[in-house]
Amino acid sequence: MIGFILRRLLHLVPVLLAASALIFFMMYGVPGGPIGALVGENATPEQIAEVTRRFGLDRPVIIQYFDWLWRALNGDLGVSLHSRVPVMQLIGERLPATLQLAAAATVLGLLIGIPIALASALHQGSWLDRILSGWGALALGVPTFWVGILLILLFAVELRLLPAASAYVPFWQSPLGMLRATILPAATLGLYVSGIFARFLRGSLIAELNADYVRTARSKGLSEGVIVARHVMRNALLPFITIVGIMLAGFIGGSVVTEAVFTYPGMGRLVIQAISSRDYPLIQGSILVILAIYILINLMVDVLYVYIDPRIDYD
Repeated sequence: MIGFILRRLLHLVPVLLAASALIFFMMYGVPGGPIGALVGENATPEQIAEVTRRFGLDRPVIIQYFDWLWRALNGDLGVSLHSRVPVMQLIGERLPATLQLAAAATVLGLLIGIPIALASALHQGSWLDRILSGWGALALGVPTFWVGILLILLFAVELRLLPAASAYVPFWQSPLGMLRATILPAATLGLYVSGIFARFLRGSLIAELNADYVRTARSKGLSEGVIVARHVMRNALLPFITIVGIMLAGFIGGSVVTEAVFTYPGMGRLVIQAISSRDYPLIQGSILVILAIYILINLMVDVLYVYIDPRIDYD
C-alpha cells in the first residue's frame, strides 16, 4: 500500500507542474495582465515602467514562473493586491470553512441518497421505485440557489429557527453552533447531491443484483438482507465511491452560488472576490490549492478501493 501511494504521488508530480504552469500563464492572457491590475487604468508610462521593474515583471516569463513555483513550494503564494495580506493567510482563513461545508453536505447527501437507492433498487419497477426515481430527477433539476432561497424563507423568515446568513463555526469548538450555522447551506448542497448519489448507486445496485453470484447465493438459501449487505453493497460501492469523491472535491471550489446565497465565508466567495478585483496572486494561489485538494481526494478514493474490495492488488 505504501508503495502504491508513493507511485501515485510520483505520477501526480507532472500533473501538478503542468497545472501550475497553466494557472500562471493564463494570467498573461487576461486583458490588461498583472501590470494593469497593479497600476490601474490611468497610469503613466513612467509608473508602468516602475511597477514592472519593482515586481520583476521585466524578466523573462519562464523565469518568473519558476520563481513563483519555487516560492509556492515553500508555502509563499505571494501577497494579495487588494488587501495586502499574504495569500496563504487568506486561504487558510477560508479553506476550513469550505472543507467543513463540503463534508457536511456530502454526509447529508449520503444519508438521503443511500436509503433511496437501496429502496429503489430492491423494488425495481414498482410504484415506490418510480416515486424515488422521481426524487432524483427533482433534486437534480431544481437550481440550488432557488432551494437555498426557499430554505431561508421557511426556516429563517417564517419559522425564525435558523439564521439567514451563515457563518463559520468550527465543529470542534461548538458542534451545536456549527450545525445551526451550516445546516441551511449544507442542506441546499446535500439535497442536490443526494439525487446524484441515489441515481448512481441505484444503477450500480441493480447491475449487481442481476449478477450470477447473486443467483448462486440465493440458490444456497442466503437471505436477501445478507446478500445485499455482505456482497451486493460492497461491490456496488466501488464505482459509487468515485462519484462521492468527485462531488466532495467539487464542493471545495464549486459551491460559489450557495456560498453567495448564504454569505458563507468559503473558498468559492474568495475566488469570486479575487476575480472581481483582478487580484491575480490570490486567484493563482486559490486555484492551485483547490487543484491540490482535488488530487489528494482522488488519491484517497483509490486507497479506499482496497478496503472495500481486497481483490484489488496494488503491488
